[in-house]
Amino acid sequence: MTATLETHGLTKRFGGLVAVNNVSISVERGSITAIIGPNGAGKTTLLNMISGVLLPDKGRVIFEGKDITGYPAHKRARMGIGRSFQNISIFPNLSVLDNIKIALLIGLGEFGASLNPLKRLNRYDLLEEAIAIAEAVGLGGRERFIAGSLTQADQRKLDIALAISRKPKLLLLDEPTSGLSVEEIPSILSLIRRLRGNSDPLTIILVEHKIEVVKELADRVIVMKEGSVIAEGPPSSVMNNREVIEAYLGEGYA
Repeated sequence: MTATLETHGLTKRFGGLVAVNNVSISVERGSITAIIGPNGAGKTTLLNMISGVLLPDKGRVIFEGKDITGYPAHKRARMGIGRSFQNISIFPNLSVLDNIKIALLIGLGEFGASLNPLKRLNRYDLLEEAIAIAEAVGLGGRERFIAGSLTQADQRKLDIALAISRKPKLLLLDEPTSGLSVEEIPSILSLIRRLRGNSDPLTIILVEHKIEVVKELADRVIVMKEGSVIAEGPPSSVMNNREVIEAYLGEGYA
């Protein structure tokens, strides 16, 4: 299989703290890869270096065979790296459609190109595309709802809709089930599976704390501790790794 993403020796320091230490990973095209580990393991920092929110102190990021290590986040987004964050980032006072249309305009580089950019939201071509995206994430029939009135699960779907508005090749999800009830989680898992698709599969990397979610979704698991990768492989083998049990899962898991 061809790797959509590779990192080679990624390292990031914050003062005297080494947040990510010499991390090298390879993520296959069309796969779902979960990154797990205790708090402070460096998981989100790794995502931030992949997406360009942070630049590494050492190492390289290779996306579809191209070295993008020094590229800023907006350039990586244009190349096909989408990102959602742990804290839902939407415009709560605007409708679902207007949220998505703003994301589309930003992707086109047009949102800030006018003294009154909100007028551009009335473009018919944007409306059609925004409706299609809303339906794709399971928000069909709620397109005109105010975003802040949605359930937590539907707000998460909208957040993911904004991340996929540029039709990314690689989607980074930081704790997509965070804050959701047990009843709400299955709809997000179903969405992530649909997003991966079949004919032209989307590559997905997610940070997740819920082990059952990881076991259900991931093709491959990467385990981090204190900034380093301590194990990687299929969920079945990683979850039975003695070092992973001791460092993260706990003896009760075995």
